[in-house]
Amino acid sequence: MSKRWLFLSAAAVLIVVSLALVLLPGHKDAEDVKSEAGSAATGPSATSSGSAANSPSATGTSTASAASKKPSATPSARTTATPATPSATKTRQQAPSTASLAGRIRPGVTYRGVATFYDADGGGACLYDPSDDVMTGAMNTADYESSKACGAYVLVHAAGGATITVRITNECPGDCAPGQIDLSAQAFAKLAAPSAGRIPITWNLASPSTSDTISIRYKTGSTRYWCGIQAIGHRNPLARLEVRAGSGWRQLQRTDYNYFISEDGSGCGGALRLTDIYGEQLTVPALAVRANVTQPTRLQFAKH
Repeated sequence: MSKRWLFLSAAAVLIVVSLALVLLPGHKDAEDVKSEAGSAATGPSATSSGSAANSPSATGTSTASAASKKPSATPSARTTATPATPSATKTRQQAPSTASLAGRIRPGVTYRGVATFYDADGGGACLYDPSDDVMTGAMNTADYESSKACGAYVLVHAAGGATITVRITNECPGDCAPGQIDLSAQAFAKLAAPSAGRIPITWNLASPSTSDTISIRYKTGSTRYWCGIQAIGHRNPLARLEVRAGSGWRQLQRTDYNYFISEDGSGCGGALRLTDIYGEQLTVPALAVRANVTQPTRLQFAKH
């Protein structure tokens, strides 16, 4: 075989091998490699790099924090709300009782008005005896509410921050508007100079500490056949006064002069039951009908 033939045969083999390599699956020619190199430089790597620069460190971390805070914040808020629910439910259960027993002056409510003053001796429309304790006030007619305010303690706040607790012993009729309290001169002086004459105030019901106990007094002219009964010195406003009637209790009507009247004598001289606006009830053993005599009971409503 001549050398020329051998050369042509070798060349043909090389061509066949080259064609086979080109046609193999997954083969990438120079243009493919170049194209992929360009994509690597401008596509995924750039996006990844951009994500690294913007998302993880700025947006990504912040979003992750927000995402991690939201789940923890939600349970935390729920945990906070859960303990509050029983007490909120309890308050709602008490509210109807309080709302029905209290008059216009209710626990937890802040009232706005003005304070004026007059020369007081602790007595007045509530028919309490004059007293050395002259930290008292006369409630406007609307909030006096036919003597429901009698004996109530209210904490009065002046605009400058001064406060004073007074006991309601009188009614301020006429020009006294709802929210207004006509204080004793001594009580007013605790809030402002008397020369001010009239100052804006806010006030709310108080249930103060006290060592005093409740006393009962039968009105002048009371007998076993007709009587008027008054409770004195109660820490909280009095909502009801009842007398024993057979095996039960009979509620007496309250007058605007702060006595509970038994027109037919029912219960006069018998056991009494007192109820404050919070629903607490105290039973007073039978007391003799002794007109215009203050008789102690050794009982007192709870502080609120």
